This record gives sequence, C-alpha cells and structure tokens, in this order.
Amino acid sequence: MRGRAFDELSTDYVASLGRAAAEVVGAGKWLVGRDTRESGPALEHALTAGLRAAGAEPVPTGVLPTPALAYLAMRHSVPAAMITASHNPWADNGVKIFAAGGLKLTDDVERAIEAAISTAVDRSDQFDVVPSSAVTAYCDHLVETIGRDMLAGLRIVLDCANGAMFEAAPQVARSLGADVIVIHAEPNGRNINDHCGATHPVDLRLAVVEHAADLGLAFDGDGDRVIAVDHLGNIVDGDRMIALAALQLRDEGRLTHDTVVVTVMSNLGFHKAMTAAGINVVTTAVGDRSVLEALEAGDYSVGGEQSGHIIYRHLATTGDGLLAGLRLAAYVHQTGQPLADLAGKVMTSYPQVLVNVKVADRHPLVATELADDIAAAQQTLDGEGRILVRPSGTEPLIRVMVEAATHSLAQATADGLAALVLARFG
Repeated sequence: MRGRAFDELSTDYVASLGRAAAEVVGAGKWLVGRDTRESGPALEHALTAGLRAAGAEPVPTGVLPTPALAYLAMRHSVPAAMITASHNPWADNGVKIFAAGGLKLTDDVERAIEAAISTAVDRSDQFDVVPSSAVTAYCDHLVETIGRDMLAGLRIVLDCANGAMFEAAPQVARSLGADVIVIHAEPNGRNINDHCGATHPVDLRLAVVEHAADLGLAFDGDGDRVIAVDHLGNIVDGDRMIALAALQLRDEGRLTHDTVVVTVMSNLGFHKAMTAAGINVVTTAVGDRSVLEALEAGDYSVGGEQSGHIIYRHLATTGDGLLAGLRLAAYVHQTGQPLADLAGKVMTSYPQVLVNVKVADRHPLVATELADDIAAAQQTLDGEGRILVRPSGTEPLIRVMVEAATHSLAQATADGLAALVLARFG
C-alpha cells in the first residue's frame, strides 16, 4: 500500500492496517522496519500500535533495507512489515507486509486484510527500537553467502539513494574486500531517491568514470532493486543483470532446470540471448510477486524485472539489490572480464519505446479491446519486434510498449497505438 504520507496514507489508516494484519496473519512477534523518509517514525509508531492492539508483539528495527527485514523474518520465522515507498519521492510512503518467514502474502490473505481494516486504534504506547544488530546480522549473512574477499582488487562505487542501504551496502562490500567509494549515503528524511539511486544513476555514471572504478551499483530507497554501471559509465539494466546471473548460476551448477523467470517487459533481445545459450525462459505478468510465484511453482533459482528487481529464490525470499549487485561484481572478479564486455556480449537489446496514456479508468481488458489494432501494428514489425498494451497496476494509465528492429519504427508504432488508446479511453 502506497500513497502520500499523512494524506492518502494517514496514521489512522496505518494503525488500522496494523491491527488488521495481525488479526489475519497472526499475533506473536512482528518485525517492523522502515526506510529513511521523514514520515517513517510516525508511521512506524502507528503501525506498531495497531499490531499491539490485536495482540501482536511488534519489534521495530529502525532503518533497515527491505531485503534485510525479509531475511530476519525468514531467520526467525515471523511476519514483518516494512514502511517504505520504495523508489517514490520522499513525501510518499507505504507499507509492505510479509507473511511468517519473509514470504509474500497470497491474494486471499491480502483481501482478508483489506476487509478487516476499519476500527480506530489507540496509539499512546511507545516502543523500544532494536539496535543496529539487525543490520549487522543481514550484513554477516550476505558476506557468508557471497564469500569473504570475493571482491578483492575491485573498485566499486555505491549509490545508496540516501535510503535504507546507506549503512549495509558499504559495510558488506568492504567486508568482501572491495575498494569502495560511496555516494548519496547521507539521508536527511527528504533526499531519498532525489536525483540519485536506481531511478536516476547520473551521478553514479560520473563517479565511476571519475574514480576509475571497475563498476558501480545504484539502489532504490528500500534496497530491493539495483542498477549497475560499467567502467565506461554505461548503464547495465535488469535484463542484462538477470542474463548474467543465469549464466553465473549455470557455471556454478545452481541454475535449476536451466530456467530463468522474467516479466513481459523484458526485452526481446533477452529472450533471443537465452535461447541461444540453451536457457529456458518463463514469462510472467508485471510485478516481482508474479516472478516469485513462478520461481516457487517451478523450483527455479533466479528471476526478476527489467527495473533491477532480481530474486535469487534459494538465497532470499524477496528481491535484494545488494545481493544481486555484489554477485554481479563477484562474476566480474571471477571471469576477469570487465563488466562492459560481459554485458555487451550477453545480449543485444532491441530498441524499446514506452508511452504512457492517461485515462479515466484503467481498462483491464484494453489488450482484448484493441486486439485487431495491435495485430495490424504487429504485422508492420515483420517478425522482428513485440507489442505490449496493458493497464498500469497502480495508476490511471495505459502503457504502450513497442520493440522493433529500429528506434524510429518502434517510436512510430508506439505513437500510433497510443493515439488509438487516447481516442478510445483517454
């Protein structure tokens, strides 16, 4: 749940959400984390009060990355709630709820929580915050998972987005032996994701070149996403990172069923590259939850989204930007090849154009309603491209995505379809 803090996401609502979550998911201990937003402490207090009102025992951890909270929930077999708006601006906030063990909620559980949100909660109680040992436990886990000194000799720039990774990311990278330069790691409550991090890696690109680093990693506000930058300052997006992750796992003998999971937004070039490498691709609807469900159903080991949300199912219960980024760095170290070479060889991206059309309603069946127009546009691509028309999952938008052999063809096709969407539904 996400919205403008103290407006769409009021303290009363968050307190009611806490009570409803405990009633549906269960009482007992709950871990409660937050990112670095100014609104975090007040919403944390509201949420913990709601949990306590339903008989739960909330244990606030203070500022903690989402994957760290999920790891601790898995380690202690308890449910958890993360107060974050991920990559959104500082004025927004939200709540992510994990079932016991750090797992995603099912549709039925989500609907039950929605139905239970109602009554007001007394928020007069205060709660002690768990010390920074929560961050330390997560960092120790990642060092053990990746292997101490696995990054020895590498120089890495980390863009922490002034968010929840500002402590953990530098600590883990240094423990792995890397020479680390850190930027945007001074959160003040309002600078999270502000022209920095995974959604705005301009400063990272400049810093990597300036410091002659081997690569750079940029996280989002709560640390579950990552985007990489090679030594030349080129962005390495989620598709390339997932492709390299699949090859790395295969080299290690850990790519289960020789399969990787991605969403419909992954580039056509990714699919062709995986086919050429003999790796199967399972495609899901947009969203990390859809990816995780497919990973669980098929017992697959890795999957993710083009945005840099990458899930190592056998190593974590949710997307972990630090785990994904440092495993990529370890692959660079192991192969002895620059990231620019690895990323350049792993796939050739087709030009991709995305146009968002504002609409009054989301129109969930828009692809069916425009099926004839989409089919006609697909024919103009001569078999070397792809079209996806879908409603946004969170906003009153219809997204038109086109991949084609040339950028001009992709742009023209996307603009034409967007005009049809606007005429019909705008």
